Amino acid sequence: MRQYRSVFISDVHLGTADCQAEYLLDFLHNIRCETLYLVGDIVDLIAMQRRSHFPDSHRKVIHMLIDLAASGTRVVYIPGNHDEFFRRFCGQTLSGIELKYKAVHTTADGRQFLVCHGDQFDQVVRCSPLMLLVGDRAHGLLLRLNRWFNALRRLQGKPYWSLAAWVKSRIGRARTFIRRFELAALTVAEKGHYDGFICGHIHSAGFLRSEDGLYCNDGDWVEHCTALVEQENGKLQLLHWSESPSILAMEPDAPHPEVCGDARPVLDSVPAGFVEQVNRRASWRASSRWPRPML
Repeated sequence: MRQYRSVFISDVHLGTADCQAEYLLDFLHNIRCETLYLVGDIVDLIAMQRRSHFPDSHRKVIHMLIDLAASGTRVVYIPGNHDEFFRRFCGQTLSGIELKYKAVHTTADGRQFLVCHGDQFDQVVRCSPLMLLVGDRAHGLLLRLNRWFNALRRLQGKPYWSLAAWVKSRIGRARTFIRRFELAALTVAEKGHYDGFICGHIHSAGFLRSEDGLYCNDGDWVEHCTALVEQENGKLQLLHWSESPSILAMEPDAPHPEVCGDARPVLDSVPAGFVEQVNRRASWRASSRWPRPML
């Protein structure tokens, strides 16, 4: 059993065939934490409108999250764009799970991180990573190939390996999108006087440290099977969890040279109103109208 102070997971996409629910269940069975953050897109309500895939493993994930909340773990649910229906309940507690539009997490070493799903940055980055790659339908095909590929690997006794992630990592425009997204998140954290930003949304786990902040993305449970965890001393790690769990990365101590001083890429101006929108405590009502999801 692994003990952590806090754990962050997002982009589970329950209700779809691509969700790696079995790996997530194994992860949840083998960790304990004081606070578990569900950073959006836990249930894919958009995909379920077209076709629902909700096997027993998906139901077990939901039951386990409720059980964790009932057994003393603080569970905070920050809905994303695929489960934005639940944003109308932000400020309430359902089955012991707190629903929030955003959260401010204080680590054991005193740092404050703003926690949001990340779809708020679509209007700044201006494009969907899926559209940047090859379009939504082709991405769906890539994920189906990923399922078939890993089914074959399991028959051969080999561990999970993400074909989809490997393909996307070799597309330059996808890397450009990710860097713009990271810079937008860092800009909001810095202007909001936070020590960093924690999010999901783009299915790309990673750290990026600037001179004034730390960007953390907890990844997903569709392609990568990753989680962000805080150790008892406040330090952050990224974990990959499949047949052979491993530490993907530790938070960097030094700023990345590509985002320091004059070397930092110029991001189109982030409007002050947008920064305020992300940083203020939003008041959501059932009648609210939401931007059309892009991821």
